[in-house]
Amino acid sequence: MDSAIRDKSKAFAIRVIRLYRYLCSEKKEFVLSKQLLRCGTSIGANIVEAQAAVSKKDFLSKMYISYKECSETEYWLELLHETDYLTDDEFESIIQDNLALKKMLSSITKTTSQNLKTPNP
Repeated sequence: MDSAIRDKSKAFAIRVIRLYRYLCSEKKEFVLSKQLLRCGTSIGANIVEAQAAVSKKDFLSKMYISYKECSETEYWLELLHETDYLTDDEFESIIQDNLALKKMLSSITKTTSQNLKTPNP
């Protein structure tokens, strides 16, 4: 499997962890940021699990879970932005990384799903 998605998801998880620390220490925000921490780090964890999948269906399932976690992360980032915990610049920077991951995961899940439907000769 291409390690680009793994590398990007790990770098994103590190950004999320740093953002979580910032939100807790500087903004005294603990509830939304905890949700963000959970789903933002789960993206990469599920990608790593997908790499160890026992079948293509298992791989697809784990990658789709990563996609859903990415979508949830987007939601929490939007909430943090719209409630003024994140500035426009802070939000734009991290949401672009999130959307890039989501796009990659969408492509991987679509391709894998199509490959599962195509019979092998």
